[in-house]
This record gives sequence, C-alpha cells and structure tokens, in this order.
Amino acid sequence: MSRTRFDQINCGVAQALDQLGDSWTLLIIRDALVGATRFQHFESNLGIAKNILADRLSKLVLNEVLSKERLDEPGQRFEYKLTAKGRDLWIVLTAMRLWGDKWVFGEAKVPAKFRERETGREVAGLIAVDADGVPVDASQLEWAPGPGWPKNLKVQEMVPWASPLLPRTKLSRKKARAPGART
Repeated sequence: MSRTRFDQINCGVAQALDQLGDSWTLLIIRDALVGATRFQHFESNLGIAKNILADRLSKLVLNEVLSKERLDEPGQRFEYKLTAKGRDLWIVLTAMRLWGDKWVFGEAKVPAKFRERETGREVAGLIAVDADGVPVDASQLEWAPGPGWPKNLKVQEMVPWASPLLPRTKLSRKKARAPGART
C-alpha cells in the first residue's frame, strides 16, 4: 500500500509530513539525534528490515535531512550524519516525546529523559512564544494566510472554519501576555 502524498498541499505541516511522515523515518532521526551514524546502528536498535531502512535513509539523504559520507574502511561503508535541516528536527521530536511522556506514559513512567551535555540539565519542556518572546498557549492562536498564500484565493473560501482575524490593539495584546512575561 502506498502512502498518500501531500506535495500539492500548500501547508508547512503537509510538506513536513511529505518528507517525514513515516514512523520509521522519525525513529531514524531520533536515533541520529542521539548519535547513531551507521546502517547497522539503526538496524539493530530499531529492528527494522534492511530494505525499509535503506529506503528511508535514501529519502532522508535526498531530502537533505541526512548526509551520506563514505568511510575510509574496507568494504562499502557509509556514515549518515544529520544536516542542519535534520538537527532542527530535535524540536519536533522533543515536542512529540514530551507529549507522549505526559499523555501516554505519565510522569512516573517516563522511559527516557534528555539532558544538555555541557550542564547536565534536563530538557524539561518547550514553550511556544510570539515574536517578542511572550509565551503563547494554543487557545490564543488564530490562522492567517502567510506570504506564500495564493493571491487569487480568498481565505474564507478555502478555510471557512478558520477563526477570523481579530483587530490588534495594544490593550488586547497586553491581556494575552502570560503572568511574569517580559514587557
């Protein structure tokens, strides 16, 4: 069964899913983030079939999430390294892990924690912030077309369920600030 493609959908989530929307792919990236670099590292840790692993690694290299470098060793040996594009996925995977830790495992059964190498401090959470660094909760979000939105499409025709854009005022902005947020 082939996977649905999203390459015609003008949306960042759809495009990310088009490149990464496979469970194996995300687990390969997870392992690369914590140091796996060789085919056998991924294969033994994930228990993934060789043909599936080879396919996913090829796609990640094609999409410039990983680079593939030949090793100076006997035989055809390669090393896979995260590119800057791939390293940026730590935020996505950390958000997914934190959600799973909270809603699937619960605090008492969290299977793994991540710490900063230099300080040993735990990565405890991720906070979405606005352009001024003020925390934003999902209930405060609204949808708006970006610079890539097709000029000939009216927003309400394409996404009638999207919340309407509200006028911005300094007063409404201050009300949305989280307690203790900088001004």
